[in-house]
Amino acid sequence: MMACTWITTLRGRWQALFAILCLFKLSSVTGQARYSVPEEQAEGSFVGNIARDLGLDVARLVSGKARIITKGSRQYVDLNRDKGSLVIKERIDREDLCGKTTPCSFSFEVILENPILLYRVTVEVIDINDNSPSFPKDEISLKIVESVTSGTRFTLVSADDPDVGINDIQKYVLKPSDHFKLEVQSQPDGGKFIEMVLQNPLDREKEETHTLVLIASDGGEPHRSGTVRIHITVLDANDNAPMCSQPIYKADVKENSAEGTVVTTVSANDADKGVNGEVTYSIPYLAKEAKQLFEVNVKTGEIKVAGKLDFEKSKTYQLNVQASDHGGYTDTCKVIIQIIDENDNIPTIQLMSFSNSISEDSPPGTTIAVVNVDDEDSDGNGVVKCSINSDVPFKVESSLTGYYTVVTEDYLDRESIPEYNITLTVSDQGSPPLTSSKNINVKVSDVNDSPPKFDQSEYSKTVPENNSPGFSVFSLSASDADWGQNARVSYFLEEKQINGVAVSSLVSINSDNGVIHAVRSFDYEQIKWFEFNVTARDAGSPPLSSVATVRIIVQDQNDNPPQVLYPVQTGGSLVAEMVPRSADVGYLVTKVVAVDVDSGQNAWLSYKLQKATDRALFEVGLQNGEIRTIRQVTDKDAVKQRLTVIVEDNGQPSRSATVIVNVAVADSFPEVLSEFTDFTHDKEYNDNLTFYLVLALAVVSFLFITCLVVIISVKIYRWRQSRVLYHSNLPVIPYYPPRYSDTLGTGTLQHVYNYEVCRTTDSRKSDMKCMQPMSQSLVSVDGAETDTSQVDKQLSGNFSQMSTLVSDIFHVLFLKSLALVLCCVKVFGACALLSVESHCRCPWCWNCRRIPIEITFFTCCSEVEAILYI
Repeated sequence: MMACTWITTLRGRWQALFAILCLFKLSSVTGQARYSVPEEQAEGSFVGNIARDLGLDVARLVSGKARIITKGSRQYVDLNRDKGSLVIKERIDREDLCGKTTPCSFSFEVILENPILLYRVTVEVIDINDNSPSFPKDEISLKIVESVTSGTRFTLVSADDPDVGINDIQKYVLKPSDHFKLEVQSQPDGGKFIEMVLQNPLDREKEETHTLVLIASDGGEPHRSGTVRIHITVLDANDNAPMCSQPIYKADVKENSAEGTVVTTVSANDADKGVNGEVTYSIPYLAKEAKQLFEVNVKTGEIKVAGKLDFEKSKTYQLNVQASDHGGYTDTCKVIIQIIDENDNIPTIQLMSFSNSISEDSPPGTTIAVVNVDDEDSDGNGVVKCSINSDVPFKVESSLTGYYTVVTEDYLDRESIPEYNITLTVSDQGSPPLTSSKNINVKVSDVNDSPPKFDQSEYSKTVPENNSPGFSVFSLSASDADWGQNARVSYFLEEKQINGVAVSSLVSINSDNGVIHAVRSFDYEQIKWFEFNVTARDAGSPPLSSVATVRIIVQDQNDNPPQVLYPVQTGGSLVAEMVPRSADVGYLVTKVVAVDVDSGQNAWLSYKLQKATDRALFEVGLQNGEIRTIRQVTDKDAVKQRLTVIVEDNGQPSRSATVIVNVAVADSFPEVLSEFTDFTHDKEYNDNLTFYLVLALAVVSFLFITCLVVIISVKIYRWRQSRVLYHSNLPVIPYYPPRYSDTLGTGTLQHVYNYEVCRTTDSRKSDMKCMQPMSQSLVSVDGAETDTSQVDKQLSGNFSQMSTLVSDIFHVLFLKSLALVLCCVKVFGACALLSVESHCRCPWCWNCRRIPIEITFFTCCSEVEAILYI
């Protein structure tokens, strides 16, 4: 119990001392901790709370994957991350770890990741008294001449105690002390030089041998000691002892010197003669490490290198060379050997932490690696400088002593350089300098920072019309400089309206390979070209995209035959062109007007006369379709001429249309009518035209009945008014009908209501009405001879004449209306046909097909002429 209390007290003092030292240390260097622990502690013993001492949270130790990094192969301390404490991992033997070095400590580093933090921890091992002093031999034999004077010194071997401090050897005791006393001297290296001094002369005759016990005791609790027996043999007198030339020798030798290299030579003189004056040299008491490194020549005193010297293990050695004669006299000289350091250790690089992948959007200063460099040499030979190759965007920064961090120096671009090979080089300042290197490979991880790119911003493709649905138009391709998912490109159509139709109903695109397909068959006559946008979008987050414009040009095919606009071919009526018999050569009969909704050479039309009643009379212009006479018309030529004109386009293969042109060779219209009557009657009525005629007849009948009712009502009304005037004796105001004129004193109507023949080409009979000029007086106006009978007669005559006039006017209007209706039915029927065939809603529009109005109305020229004549 007392021993434990003393150790605890001692430990407390050391901890207080080290705490003060740690405070001074931490004032200049952050991220360090220092602990002390007695040696020989059991595994699992508590060392210290590293989380509290470093100001860290226990959760931070767990999330940062805190771990201990040691330089050597042994790890004495382990980290309990869950509690944030340090515990003993294996038994610590201070003597094995540090030997005589004091204080004894070892260091290690605690490293955390995300972000990378590095802390240095130093643990001092406190010595306990677990070793007893021991002598190299159990017995020492000495031969002493009896004539040795008092005060003669005899060197004894010192004991060795691996413990240090108070636990090391504190005193020596020699028993018994009748003839000798013990003197102990401290050496610069901390050792003890023990000499046994003769106090009382020896007398061989009284006592030939003496046995002494040398006791070495340490200061630990409990005390430990070691003993050696000294056997002294008293010899006969040898009056002079060897004397060293100098008490202390100093020498320097380079480490790694070859075996046999002479370090120095010691010498001693003996005044005796003969055998008693012969001196031999030895190193009787030498530490185990030094004994393998040095040897002395027994006769010459040369000290040579016997093993491999290493400055890093020990910098100085002290040898006690003993000069002895045959009489037993000895003298000791000290040889201090200084080891000179050489640059024989290559700097080492240890990778403490390393991230082999870094995102390309990492900012400058991002840490990718932490390395530890070390050189066991000293002074300039041990000063290390770390650098990396200059062709990479990284740099090295120094953190703690011996530690370097590799950080980014600039922004990275994976599309330019996907990975970097970094060579870490460390070199010392020795002569010549020694270097070592380590290669690390850093891959740059991709970030979606590059949008897809098309080969060109605009594409144009020609597609023939009438293609089959699903036809592959062409393929788009966009490249993405990114990698993996960020480089997977998909293609999409941007929806828009083209002539009122969604673009998706015209084309589609394969989202994976960018192939554009036609959804339906294209018609050049409906759409000649259209354009749309295609978006290429990658699969990154967020996705990036680019747009290209695609223009599809529909190529015309000869898929439409020519359409004849004039002359109009109707099913129920006959259109005839009139040529007077006095027509000269080159007379323009008519013109065949045709169009082709195709384009280019597919719309180039040519006109040919296929058949004709008289081929020698007419010809057709190849390019303009004009029908002209090629000779003088004679009386022998038939009135009815039938021409078949074929219209062909210039496409491959060619398409054509045929039109029949009826030509009447006559000088008057009645002659044409009489000639074409039978021909006309043979034609079948067009069902639609018949419907229009019936409808027109019904409308005219309705108008006639309405007008008749109105006339009767007017007659009755005026008759009543006249009766009222008669009975009221008021003056009578005569009624003057329209177009009334007093010519030569007699009231007559103008002779304008006479009729010529009015005959339509579609009627089966002729309507004709003849009227005689009206010369009788309607009213005789004589105010002096007016009486009741005359007034009645005048009124009766007025009403009669007015009724007759109104009837005649209505008859005329009826006939005109009927003719106009029939003419309009035929005209608008032809115009409707032209509108359907030419895809135009306005048959008279000059901007659509430029159809002359006179051509449209020429179909019923006879009806119009007759009506206008009336």
